[in-house]
Amino acid sequence: MIRELFEKEGFTLDEEQERKFSIYLQELLRWNKVHNLTSIKKPEEIVRRHFIDSVSVVRCFERIGLDLRGKHFADVGSGAGFPGVPLKIYLKDIKLTLIESVSKKCSFLEYLKIKLNEDYRVLCTRAEKVEEKFDVVLARALGEFEEVKEILEKLSIGYVFVYKGSKLKEEWLKDYKLCELSLSFMPKSYILWKKV
Repeated sequence: MIRELFEKEGFTLDEEQERKFSIYLQELLRWNKVHNLTSIKKPEEIVRRHFIDSVSVVRCFERIGLDLRGKHFADVGSGAGFPGVPLKIYLKDIKLTLIESVSKKCSFLEYLKIKLNEDYRVLCTRAEKVEEKFDVVLARALGEFEEVKEILEKLSIGYVFVYKGSKLKEEWLKDYKLCELSLSFMPKSYILWKKV
């Protein structure tokens, strides 16, 4: 089911990626029963609205010609790992730091790292307290854009990408460029991006 849903949106998975997404899905469903990590409960919807939506930013990377080699990514407000962990599974060779302030979510991310045999780092703190700089900073479902963009820009020495779904305000386009995506389950989806 996972591979088919990805392929429907134009993303190809190899066996290892499919296996890791399957483990991720199983663990997310299991942990979600106790810890309420996501409001989306149906497996197919998790694959679509979390995994595929997270990976969709790759199309923006391609459009702007972003060379991913050697880049250090930060996922701010990672929650249950979105978009960082799906990107790590899909892109494989990125260096990734997940920044999350809620301890139960940090515990899940640490546990998931072991289950997936992935190499990423979890910083269990508020983004405002992080002094480190990253090549690519990502945020999805983090809060009001006006309130978080300064924090995201402070963390970046390269690019900032903010998933905005279908909601867009004209004033955001003063400083940020727009990457418009179309997925079968979300006909209009926007990612704002900026080279810092």
